Parts: sequence; C-alpha cells; structure tokens
Amino acid sequence: MEVKMSSKFIAELIGTFGLVLFGCGAAAIAGVDTMAGLSGLGLLGISMAFGISVVVFAYAIGGISGCHINPAVTIGVLLAGRMSVKDAVVYIIAQCLGALLGAFVLQQILSGQLAGFTAGEWAYGANGWGAKYQSEYGISAAFITETVLTFIFLFVILATTSKVGNSTMAGLAIGFTLLLIHMVAIPITGTSVNPARSFGPALLAGGQALSQLWLFIVAPILGAVIAAIVWKVTEPKGDTIA
Repeated sequence: MEVKMSSKFIAELIGTFGLVLFGCGAAAIAGVDTMAGLSGLGLLGISMAFGISVVVFAYAIGGISGCHINPAVTIGVLLAGRMSVKDAVVYIIAQCLGALLGAFVLQQILSGQLAGFTAGEWAYGANGWGAKYQSEYGISAAFITETVLTFIFLFVILATTSKVGNSTMAGLAIGFTLLLIHMVAIPITGTSVNPARSFGPALLAGGQALSQLWLFIVAPILGAVIAAIVWKVTEPKGDTIA
C-alpha cells in the first residue's frame, strides 16, 4: 500500500513531538524530587521514558513512516540506500517541527507552576556538557559519547529492520537500545543521539543549551554516517532493500 508523503510527515511530526514531550518531560518535570514525599524518576526512570516512547511510536507509526523520529536515523537510512534525499528532507523538517512543538508544550506546562517557574540553563531537558551540567564532563567526552552511542543505535536499527532482522521485534530492540544508551549517557550529556530531540529544548532554553547545540547535531550525524558505512560492509549478501 502506497503511503502519501503528507501522512509520513504528520506521523514523523507526531512521533517526535511525543518523544520530546514524554522523554524531556520526564526529565524536566519528574526527574528530580519536586516536593516532600514525592520521589523523582531518577536515571532509570528517565531512560525508560525515552526508550518506551520509541517502542510506543514504533508500533504506532512504524507502518506509516518507519518511525525514524530522529534526523540521525533518517540520514543513516538514506545512506544505507533505503530512502531518497527528497523524502529525507521532508522527514527531517517534520522531526524538527515536532521536537519544537513538544518542547513548547513542555514549556507551557512548566510555566503553570503556581509557585512560579524560572527556566535556568539547559531548561526543558536540554542537552549539554561542562561545568554545572550533570556530572560535568568535558567536550571531548561529550562528543565521543554522542558519536559512539549514535553509531550503536543506528547499527541496531539498520540490522533489525533489514531483511535478516526480526521485523516484528524491531520496535522492542530499538527501544531497549535507546534505554541502555540513556543509562550511560544521561550523566554526560543528558543523552541526545537525536539532533531534533536536542533542537527543540535548546531553541526555547537559549543560553548555553543553544550555544552547545552544534555538538548534538554534528556528533549524532557522524555516528549515523559511520553506522551506515559499517552496515553496508556487514549486511549479508542478498539482503536487498525493498
């Protein structure tokens, strides 16, 4: 069945919107203790929010757009020969708009606190590095983390969605991979591996979050490029792309 590009655009927009709202929302709203007697989600809880979001949308919109909801994924799929440049551009625009919309809704929710809300540096679950961010890792550690973990993420995606992969379980494998990635990277960068996920919160947070955004565009794309190259070398002969 042929799926219209407009349907794919809407699906990618909604999927990325949901990922940012649930994932960044878990970090910004429920990630830390907010009042006496109410425990924050912590690292595991936030990791699960991102991972489960991907699983949910993989099965919700996977049949429509493939559920990329991540420009790095789209670039990896493009380089693997599974989509056209024209389609990739449409996907990336939808993802960035969806991420911005998700961050905007999160901003409006947070601003509704009766005690008042002040957006500090790296607000709305924005990614970052350096002094006063998470465990205060430097730029080299942040760049390596984002590049390597995006590479792993994309390799899993390309492998599980190939003709030698188990397509019925791909959503779970991809979601659990993202969960594992967050468990490692949250203390370092807050975990991006997704330029759109970083773009939305950084644009609204401004300040250091916005000035550091470049790393969360460059490193994930580099990781995706490496993954696509490695997969093209690794994929078994006869594993043609439909």
